[in-house]
Amino acid sequence: MPAINCSCRYKEVLKSCCLVPDLNMMEYGDQTLVGERGTALSGGQKARVSLARAVYREADVYLLDDPLSAVDAYVGRSIFKNCIRQDPPILNWFFCGESSYRL
Repeated sequence: MPAINCSCRYKEVLKSCCLVPDLNMMEYGDQTLVGERGTALSGGQKARVSLARAVYREADVYLLDDPLSAVDAYVGRSIFKNCIRQDPPILNWFFCGESSYRL
């Protein structure tokens, strides 16, 4: 895998969204083509990539519809601890369906 030559923020987001092991398995790392003409991603990988893209933007508010539903319990716990509930939190607000939770 080619070395990820990116900012510290980028690396932090990849780690907090549990994407590092997935990128290590891909031949071209984060430059791997995915989708119809590239590598297929599992539902959990798609969910984590979507979450990572949202977190990387550093928005004031995030609207997330059950972002942990497609990942297993271990990964979900890790994402909640290292991304959603991190101190200081990467996400300021966490929305899930009709309920909102201040972290």
